[in-house]
Amino acid sequence: MTNKQQKTFKEFHKTTSSLLNALASLSEEQINFSPKKGWSAGQIGEHILKSYASVQTLNGNTEKTVRPFDQKLEPIKTLFLDTSIKMDSPEAILPSKKKIVKKDLIKALEDRIEQIKEVIINRDLSLTCIDFSIPEYGEFTRFEWVWFNIYHTQRHLHQLENRIALNNGKERQSK
Repeated sequence: MTNKQQKTFKEFHKTTSSLLNALASLSEEQINFSPKKGWSAGQIGEHILKSYASVQTLNGNTEKTVRPFDQKLEPIKTLFLDTSIKMDSPEAILPSKKKIVKKDLIKALEDRIEQIKEVIINRDLSLTCIDFSIPEYGEFTRFEWVWFNIYHTQRHLHQLENRIALNNGKERQSK
């Protein structure tokens, strides 16, 4: 693996491990606790799971990149890590309103995470993925897609940690 692949793999692993650990620390009730505003912890997890369908794009059609392969990284990072910005999710990756089964969610996330790790290890990250593009950004390289997933997960991990704190506060108040 190149240095960039190693750094990318390490950050993806660290971020997704934090996500899985946070979800695993919750009970079924906590996973499905619906706050007055926003998503439950389970819905946050399901939203991230749906976003990881980008692995299909990562494994899809590519072409040689005619710009720096990491050119769009900084704008993505700036946008996703600014928690003061409220974003609306694309409809395709909105979480459902049904009860989330914790073990099923975690297993599905683990499977997708492994698929993305395989891309990081075994694919040329400098190639441009041409099967799907995000309207504001256009096509991403595999490298940019993986980091998009990292920053997107980190954003929601922050939200999940706040949700867990809210859950814990609710439990303390009900005792």
